[in-house]
Amino acid sequence: MQFSQIKGHQETKRLLTNSVLQNHVAHAQLFLGQEGSANLALALAYATYINCEDRQADDSCGTCGSCVKMNKLVHPDFNFVMPVTSTKSITKDVLSQKFLTEWRSFVLANPYQGLNEWMQFIGAENKQGNISKEESRQLVKLVSLKAFEGDYKIVLIWLPELMHPFAANALLKLLEEPPAKTLFLLVSQSAEKLLATITSRTQIVQVRAFTEEEIISYLEEKYNTEKTTAYQIAQLADGSLNAAAKLTSEISSDYFTLFLTWMRNCYTRKFNELVDMSEDFQKLGRENQKNFLLYALNLFRKVTLYGVDASLITYLPPNELDFVQKFSKVITQDNAGQLAEELNQAHYHIERNANPKMVFVDSSIQIAGYLRGNN
Repeated sequence: MQFSQIKGHQETKRLLTNSVLQNHVAHAQLFLGQEGSANLALALAYATYINCEDRQADDSCGTCGSCVKMNKLVHPDFNFVMPVTSTKSITKDVLSQKFLTEWRSFVLANPYQGLNEWMQFIGAENKQGNISKEESRQLVKLVSLKAFEGDYKIVLIWLPELMHPFAANALLKLLEEPPAKTLFLLVSQSAEKLLATITSRTQIVQVRAFTEEEIISYLEEKYNTEKTTAYQIAQLADGSLNAAAKLTSEISSDYFTLFLTWMRNCYTRKFNELVDMSEDFQKLGRENQKNFLLYALNLFRKVTLYGVDASLITYLPPNELDFVQKFSKVITQDNAGQLAEELNQAHYHIERNANPKMVFVDSSIQIAGYLRGNN
């Protein structure tokens, strides 16, 4: 993985490359970010940069012997520890090393995936993954060896918060007395679940969520997603490329046009049209219905923010900006909370398999009342 393959995050990339160029590489670093963030991708690119034989000012060369091996995740000095569990093919002595082939395929396909996807990938069925106490012996063995080819032996631990207490304490001892030329890269989503003594011995790299613009660009390039659809997905993904990738197969409608028509009919109280729209809403299917309501909530939030201070809205496509400007005029201190709660309730009921037509019609009547002050 190279830094150039990761969308955005220029500030973090500079921080990481400068630490190497200035020879200030901390022996233990914690890449902390939500699921679907760039924390694993950045850790992989950083490890590649560290052992690159011809590193540039801002990235690894990508072509030297080390980079070629790192980009295939087969470098002998790059080791992985990740949550695993027994499967049909591996029933005993369940250690990370036995899942390396699957892990490489999983990460190379998409480094933004989460634990659930990993468990499904290895065929864990309903079992929970963890980093077992037996893994601690393997960890000690890994770091006892000298680097074969690179300057550093690197151990990347994915989701260390899932470590068995015995393994966590073994890691703590290694961090307290680090072997020479050994780097620990911890990639976590929940630092609060780690031992405080482990966190205190790491240099924390805070990895922010992806911006909407970065998600749109990623979807357009990787999935050939049409810009309008990519924008709607970015609104729903909450900064997660993992969520965005899943949504590419779920979104099948123009949510903005549907929402715009819905609000206009609610405001003008065209109840016959709203009943007709309930038929279209039902045809969306449950996942699309839920996604549409989440989109509606997100856009409504922007309407509310615009009414408070237009500068709080950093970017909107022209058609949505026009709608937000006009719609913000009918949002008041009194109805803002009522409208948000109604959309939340509609999503809640759809999620629990309520009749979608009834939910849509009922919400339409309530929204119409709130928009016109129940007059």
